[in-house]
Amino acid sequence: MFRNLAPGALGIRTDLVGTLALARDAGWQGIDVPIGEAVALAAATSADDVAALFAEAGVRAGGWGLPLDWRSPYDAAALGDLAAQAALAARLGSTRVATWLLPFSDERPFRDNFAFHVAQLQPIARTLDAHGCRLALEFIGPQTMRQGKRYGFIYSLEGMLCLAQAIGPNVGVLLDCWHWYTSLGTLADIRALDAADVVYVHVNDAPAGILVEAQHDLTRCLPGTTGVIDLHGFLTTLVDIGYDGPVTPEPFERRLHDLPAETASRETHAALLNVWHAAGLR
Repeated sequence: MFRNLAPGALGIRTDLVGTLALARDAGWQGIDVPIGEAVALAAATSADDVAALFAEAGVRAGGWGLPLDWRSPYDAAALGDLAAQAALAARLGSTRVATWLLPFSDERPFRDNFAFHVAQLQPIARTLDAHGCRLALEFIGPQTMRQGKRYGFIYSLEGMLCLAQAIGPNVGVLLDCWHWYTSLGTLADIRALDAADVVYVHVNDAPAGILVEAQHDLTRCLPGTTGVIDLHGFLTTLVDIGYDGPVTPEPFERRLHDLPAETASRETHAALLNVWHAAGLR
């Protein structure tokens, strides 16, 4: 596993070169790849030149967010663009692609919604697979996200694994400790997984003094700062099952958005490093 920076999750707005500098200076081991910018840079120079930026900074290419809007109809041209992005990402060593799913629908009952997601995501998974890339599906755990909605949908690890298996062999879960906690997940649930089931990982913490069923999705904390979520158990269990990918903080703390980028990056890395060392990781 490696400590991975996603600047947008900290409210940081910068380009690839700026993100690499932030990562190098704060001690991050990897960064998420802004795939659209990377493709544009490779077109203007070369893929080797983009790869050299990572090598010079001593920073790994982590994952990348799925740029295709799969929730609406898309065509072969969109899949062609995705194929070009996946080819470059694989050249950079970034083969983990992530998207998230709403845990409800006001239009589709569960079975119809399940079939819709399989139909929409299967061509994407096949396109990624052709370039050695894997697709991570993130479930959204908080009960408060499902209240007042007409139809419930997948909000747990087990449910998302079922959908992933229906879509294709290169599909797994994005396991966010926040959603694992708020969906009432257990360490035994994670221990039952194979390493290939987990494609990408997010970490954070939850505010203290709030019942788990009352937690709200965008109100989170830096990893390890409240101790509400068992990050020690979460990380050590991931090690036990053989997960070897990015571990990316996603605290969504508004306070971080108001800090200089360098300060937000360093403070977040320091918080992650504390739980990292506590779990016996280097």
